[in-house]
Amino acid sequence: YNEMIQQTSQAMMDAYNQMGMSRQIVRILLPRDASSGQLGEYYEAEAETSGKASQEQMKLVPCDESWQGGIMQLYRAASPTTKDILRQLSPTTATTGVPPKIIEDRDIDESGVDGVGLFYTQTGSDSSSTTKNSNNSGGGGLFGPSLTLPTLSETDMCIFVQPTQEVVDTIEELSNQSTSPSNEKSSPLIALLNPQWRNVDDALDVASKSDSLFGQFASFLGGKGSSLRRLDALGYRSTYTLEGYVCKGGNIRLIKRFDSDWIVFAENDKGDEYVRVGEMVERPKYQDVEGMLEEKGVGYKYARDLGLAPKL
Repeated sequence: YNEMIQQTSQAMMDAYNQMGMSRQIVRILLPRDASSGQLGEYYEAEAETSGKASQEQMKLVPCDESWQGGIMQLYRAASPTTKDILRQLSPTTATTGVPPKIIEDRDIDESGVDGVGLFYTQTGSDSSSTTKNSNNSGGGGLFGPSLTLPTLSETDMCIFVQPTQEVVDTIEELSNQSTSPSNEKSSPLIALLNPQWRNVDDALDVASKSDSLFGQFASFLGGKGSSLRRLDALGYRSTYTLEGYVCKGGNIRLIKRFDSDWIVFAENDKGDEYVRVGEMVERPKYQDVEGMLEEKGVGYKYARDLGLAPKL
């Protein structure tokens, strides 16, 4: 967990300082109890991630259907993770050792159950973490509280956690009001963490990327093409991606920084480390990863467990 936080924050800061990328998209794994009998347990308090940082107690898990509590369980795991990333990114942490004040704003989630949040730092305030949530009964706009966007200074940072396509308007508004017209590097860092649209395209997504009438209809039906075009126009780029799935019975991890190719790792049979098996310029498909494993002589997990194939 600590290594992932360090890698994520380092990639984000490198992209900001070296490339002037003040608008970023980040996808990472989230922490969960390592015991298979406690799959429903989620992390709500910051102390639980700091106190369970060992691999024996905490696993990093892809954001998939294995989370029994759905999107809200994912949010409760993403909340302390986001705060840890912001503490690493904040210049006050590095220069003074004092973490910034972090605001968690839940008003962006109009329904209260979509698992969306807005986290931002206030470097000129006292060091602490606070939560704004006036959505106690759900609803927003006409029937609930309206969202007040934060005013970000040059040294502040903001992360939209698990944004949906419905909050792209808010992302666009905050991005525009926080952009420095003279120098992109002086604009505050705004990132999207684990957007709820998939990183791969289905038929509706492909159709929605067209500017035609059919493409607009596909976007209306939920295709992400229109939202991605708007984010691309705002300058949002992927800076760090850590994904995972199962191939040939074993856990696979895909890692990419803004300045690297896709690197593929496979978990060894002891479950205590990952072995590099290959890399590609484009995002590897399942068949590509399967081919990398075969090229390395990695058999199916059950065969390795039974001694029918070499151990990894």
